[in-house]
Amino acid sequence: MKFKMLLNNKLPAFSLVELLVVLCIIGILILVAYPNLMPLITQAKSTEAQSQLNFVHTQEKGFFYMHSKYSNDLKEIKFEQEKLTSDGGKANYRIEIKEAGPSTYKASATSVVDFDGDGIFNVWEIDQDKNLKETIQD
Repeated sequence: MKFKMLLNNKLPAFSLVELLVVLCIIGILILVAYPNLMPLITQAKSTEAQSQLNFVHTQEKGFFYMHSKYSNDLKEIKFEQEKLTSDGGKANYRIEIKEAGPSTYKASATSVVDFDGDGIFNVWEIDQDKNLKETIQD
């Protein structure tokens, strides 16, 4: 008798249809908000390029004080490029020294990932005066 009473009592709950409607609404809201979040994602990823270029600048300055010239070689200034995401690593930017001479140098960080899918890859540059600028915006 007690068992029959338990079967007849219904617990308050949501139906499957109600849950699916809520999930659809959440999905639509995410699709609407996603394009607005892309610039923030790109900006957050670009801090990697900025910090790496600041480190290159520090290493180049140290090399300059020791040798009275800037170096063209990342290994010579003791900068080790982390493995890129395109090669299974974590780095989103390829660091390169574009030019170096007795009194000037220019280094760049080029993204290997198109953050917003528009075909444009982000590029940052730094020079001997620590002028850090974004030359190509993604």
